[in-house]
Amino acid sequence: MSNRFTIINLLLIVFLFSFSCNSGQPGASRQHELPSGFGDYWYQGKAEIATYALQQVRYGEVREGHAVMIFVTEDFSRSKLVKLDDPEDDRGDALKVMKLNATRKFNTGIYPYSTMTSVFTPVYLDDHPHTVKLTTTSQEWCGHTFLQVTLMRKMYKIQGFSYFESEGDQNYNIKSVLTEDELWNRIRLDPAGLPSGSIEMLPSSLYCRFKHIDFTPEKAEASMVGAGKTRTYKVQFPDLQRTLSIEFNATFPYEIQGWEESYPEGGKMMTSKATLIKVLQTDYWNKNKKEDDHWRTELGLE
Repeated sequence: MSNRFTIINLLLIVFLFSFSCNSGQPGASRQHELPSGFGDYWYQGKAEIATYALQQVRYGEVREGHAVMIFVTEDFSRSKLVKLDDPEDDRGDALKVMKLNATRKFNTGIYPYSTMTSVFTPVYLDDHPHTVKLTTTSQEWCGHTFLQVTLMRKMYKIQGFSYFESEGDQNYNIKSVLTEDELWNRIRLDPAGLPSGSIEMLPSSLYCRFKHIDFTPEKAEASMVGAGKTRTYKVQFPDLQRTLSIEFNATFPYEIQGWEESYPEGGKMMTSKATLIKVLQTDYWNKNKKEDDHWRTELGLE
């Protein structure tokens, strides 16, 4: 009996000791670290605009176009899941996020396509590990679609609207997992914290819309490859026969150099590709006069 009592007390002491050592030291268990200089780059009231030459697969052919990625940090409402108008007046509701607005424009024969995906990922991932919101829209002459994903406790609420009868209005919940759409944000925040090996991931919302498949988690294999000045984060979806590769600079601020996605289309494997044209850091929302048109030429959009 005495030996049993001694063991129990020893275990209790070890538990209390470990608790006292860990409490008050959140850094001891941190998995994500913001790089040095993060605030100097991202908290100066400017966005980063990156333009890309786009080769987009659609209807079994590769289409020429352009893509734009706009990264910016902002204060987001935890309760309303929208950008706060006056964050200084409501600090208790403010959540610092990295926002990505990603657009693609290309033509399919006579008619144009215009798509946009917005992703809101918490900057401090240890405290808030899941992207809190993403939306995707696609517009072309046949009609337009809209998909919204919002984090509700530990679930993602999916709302979809489409002009296709088979899709119509959708409203359902899924478990919260890593999303493909947030990978670009996570690279900008902490590429070393990206998962590797066998994982579950929500595939690209735009890909799911183009393929008219359910937006649900898929099995994936993830890995980081490369050395020197660039790295490539690679994700394979075996059930979709789809592979995504994102190339980025190995040093902060980890600019995205381009990406490729390969999948079956029209009875054969095809590849969409984006190649960096220009990166510009600016307060673009203040450049809306005619005299500011020259910025589009500088970005390679004209």
